[in-house]
Amino acid sequence: MALISLQDITLRFGGPPVLQDVNLQLEAGERVCVVGRNGEGKSTLLRMLAGTQEPDAGRVIRRKGLVAASLDQEIPAGVPGTVAEVVAGGLATRPDAAEESWRDDRSVALVIERLGLDGTRTFAELSGGMKRRALLARALVSEPDLLLLDEPTNHLDIDAVLWLEEFLLGSGPTLVFVSHDRALVHRLATRILDLDRGRLTSWPGDYSTYERRRDEVLADEAARQAKFDRKLAQEEVWIRKGIKARRTRNEGRARTLAAMRRERQDRRDALGDVKLRLTESAASGKLVARARGLGFGYDGTPLIRDFSATILRGDRIGIVGPNGCGKTTLIKLLLGNLNPDAGTIVRGARLDVAYFDQNRDQLDPDASVAHNVADGQDTITLGGGRKHVIGYLGDFLFTPDRARSPVSMLSGGERNRLLLARLFARPANTLVLDEPTNDLDAETLDLLEERVGEFAGTVLLVSHDRTFLDNVVTSTLAFDGDGVVKEYAGGYAEWFAQRPSAARKQEPKEKKPRLRSDGAAPPKLTYKEKAELAELPARIERLEAEQAEIFARTTAPDFYQSAPREMAAVNERLAALEAELAASYARWEELEGMASRHAAWKNDSR
Repeated sequence: MALISLQDITLRFGGPPVLQDVNLQLEAGERVCVVGRNGEGKSTLLRMLAGTQEPDAGRVIRRKGLVAASLDQEIPAGVPGTVAEVVAGGLATRPDAAEESWRDDRSVALVIERLGLDGTRTFAELSGGMKRRALLARALVSEPDLLLLDEPTNHLDIDAVLWLEEFLLGSGPTLVFVSHDRALVHRLATRILDLDRGRLTSWPGDYSTYERRRDEVLADEAARQAKFDRKLAQEEVWIRKGIKARRTRNEGRARTLAAMRRERQDRRDALGDVKLRLTESAASGKLVARARGLGFGYDGTPLIRDFSATILRGDRIGIVGPNGCGKTTLIKLLLGNLNPDAGTIVRGARLDVAYFDQNRDQLDPDASVAHNVADGQDTITLGGGRKHVIGYLGDFLFTPDRARSPVSMLSGGERNRLLLARLFARPANTLVLDEPTNDLDAETLDLLEERVGEFAGTVLLVSHDRTFLDNVVTSTLAFDGDGVVKEYAGGYAEWFAQRPSAARKQEPKEKKPRLRSDGAAPPKLTYKEKAELAELPARIERLEAEQAEIFARTTAPDFYQSAPREMAAVNERLAALEAELAASYARWEELEGMASRHAAWKNDSR
């Protein structure tokens, strides 16, 4: 039996459905990533799976005794107690809670240690990043059957992200997660769920396979819709010429036109792409900043020791290190917002700085979206011309109603988009990005990466997004411990290869087959099992091909209107295919594991 099943789920909040006729089955051991544009309803889907959101229609069926734990995208306000008490609160979801208090204490201590937390500290006094770690620990400590993570890597440093990857790969619970971290998705996901305009589609396989196949489906959809729109335009020209209502053949054509109009009105077009444009000012001087022997600390605790570096116009520098090590402090020293305790710093001339701060402190939550971008004006200046603020915000996918709403109503991803809109409306030759990728959807993230790559000025980037660092920066400033900051050539991959070996304990490695503790030979595959293992890839390929063919049929614009009986049969077949694929993948992994363990035992025993 599936851990959880969604059957014909529909949910709306006043406008078009957020979830429409959604069907989903989750099998034990799956690692499923939910993707979709900001505001499509990914967090809502996770709340539905957690049981905190009820549908307007449809059924949610959970396996008896199912233990689920969640990590939400936003940090709740007013959480009392110490870190250890907050983490221990996650044990309440376990059916055996309080039966073995010694085990519970050990579980709490272990997960606190693994996430680098201090259990004695008060939760309220932690930074945003450390609060998120503590809430992640609370979700993990219950050892859930179903783990629901909404942007789990937000505000985590790279070492914590690497640990999280390893933990989730080896921990065993069924995982459903939303993430913008492409490296994490590539490594973890065994299936992709795409939420687009209320419809949920399932794509077995990794993220690269999903992207390729999804692009093909969207291209086919766009071609069909273009053909439909051309036909509709022709019929509209015909109807305006006038008809005689009593002529039967024309009456039939008019009825067909009316049906086409209804179909076009009901269509939910794909959301467009954000139109990011960086407004560049005149070039800065060749020297941006030169630091010599820089030192800085708070309350006698040094954050930065003897730091020296020269930053020239056009440099693209990544800054990495653990949470709280002083990355933002280093930026403030380089920009002149803080004075060093020791050493000297010389800053270049004609610096126009655009600063994206991870805390979004530049945004007024009580003011409207438009007011935050244009400071109360109706227009903004772009490239020497004027543009109305509502039209400019439309480039960032804010509708006129959304543009007039207060910032407090926006999701995390929408707030980051708004901060980008505010940032890019101001001319700059020096771009400072402090964790810009949090909460952004994949399309906006790809476009931001492209625009930053095209920027002719200087870039300072603080990020835990490994892919973003690799694709943008040319050198990396890394906090290597005890306030020491070193410069490395290249991006994340180059820094990771060069960093001290003692700091590379978190490096992802292929898991070795687990051998029996008594030294006895693990079971060898039988002839029948070997034949089954050899046949499984072809079986999986056939199932995926059938699934892809059904997906292609269901994307036809008239499918859900003209074939209600067929739709029910198709949904049943899709559910059956999902179950067969999950079972096939699980069996393939089981047999592969048996073969690997036996081969490893043979090698070790030689």
